[in-house]
Amino acid sequence: MKLITILFLCSRLLLSLTQESQSEEIDCNDKDLFKAVDAALKKYNSQNQSNNQFVLYRITEATKTVGSDTFYSFKYEIKEGDCPVQSGKTWQDCEYKDAAKAATGECTATVGKRSSTKFSVATQTCQITPAEGPVVTAQYDCLGCVHPISTQSPDLEPILRHGIQYFNNNTQHSSLFMLNEVKRAQRQVVAGLNFRITYSIVQTNCSKENFLFLTPDCKSLWNGDTGECTDNAYIDIQLRIASFSQNCDIYPGKDFVQPPTKICVGCPRDIPTNSPELEETLTHTITKLNAENNATFYFKIDNVKKARVQVVAGKKYFIDFVARETTCSKESNEELTESCETKKLGQSLDCNAEVYVVPWEKKIYPTVNCQPLGMISLMKRPPGFSPFRSSRIGEIKEETTSHLRSCEYKGRPPKAGAEPASEREVS
Repeated sequence: MKLITILFLCSRLLLSLTQESQSEEIDCNDKDLFKAVDAALKKYNSQNQSNNQFVLYRITEATKTVGSDTFYSFKYEIKEGDCPVQSGKTWQDCEYKDAAKAATGECTATVGKRSSTKFSVATQTCQITPAEGPVVTAQYDCLGCVHPISTQSPDLEPILRHGIQYFNNNTQHSSLFMLNEVKRAQRQVVAGLNFRITYSIVQTNCSKENFLFLTPDCKSLWNGDTGECTDNAYIDIQLRIASFSQNCDIYPGKDFVQPPTKICVGCPRDIPTNSPELEETLTHTITKLNAENNATFYFKIDNVKKARVQVVAGKKYFIDFVARETTCSKESNEELTESCETKKLGQSLDCNAEVYVVPWEKKIYPTVNCQPLGMISLMKRPPGFSPFRSSRIGEIKEETTSHLRSCEYKGRPPKAGAEPASEREVS
């Protein structure tokens, strides 16, 4: 089959990696394209030792990426020829086998240009349809060859998430940044995978003071700072990021003005003390309190004094409440239930809690801090939310000796003069 026939059959050439910033569309007149296709087809034929050679039918997609290295990425169709692989002929010397008896196929390949005459196949996948039989897929990856991949590849997602978090955790910028656009990506198959990714980032309206992580409320600022990062990551055979390095350049935004604090969507805000969203949070909070104090009897929430919520990577609740000692002992009762009544002359605790809720993981992490109050008398139930409805009307002022030695629920004794949990920096 003559090369001129192939030129006439080259039907269309499309850009396949549009996100590559230095890619360009090429056509059938690009002589290096056919050198790259020739290298790819010879590589496939060399691995097909027991059958006839395949002959190029047409090229359907092609793009050229020029940078420190030059790569050709393309799709091409092939048909079985009449020359055995071991005949010593090249595929250009073969004719197509009779259509009824010929296998056909489609290949996708990436080929690097090493010199004006040498081309190296980095990766290739061919789907072959025999004349009679199912489709057979053959794949070739050059171990050690670096080659470009699509910027839309799902393989990039965990690395990009890690890269953005790494940048936000290791820079002095007061705002969090988010991904804008992936510009280039390369992959190398070794004992694992090496990736090199270049992407742009943009400043968001979320400050590090009020946000631990990026959330859906974080939006890019049209006049904020921008940047470009290049990450190098090694993914081991357990698909873990075993090695990572990053280099970023930041460009100040034009006429940038820091957003006023009133639009801070991540700042704590007050919520009603009888809000239904507190129900599960309070249940976990009192469970935490009872699990970590050394009291003989269970406590239950008597009254919620104040509640706030902050949107982070999930939600964080700040709750001030009073807890009352009940008649249910830990020795005779397996857990606190609604039937547990508060003692008329029982111990009372003034508490504040920080409760971190991660809805998508269905996990709640409460931290509780309490100080003992005096003995109280139960008379009636004023308004207020509690998962186990009970409350108090007044306090007996005389001092009592508490059997609850510590209400600091982080595994350490309380510190004198410690500020309330709701005013501490969110950890």
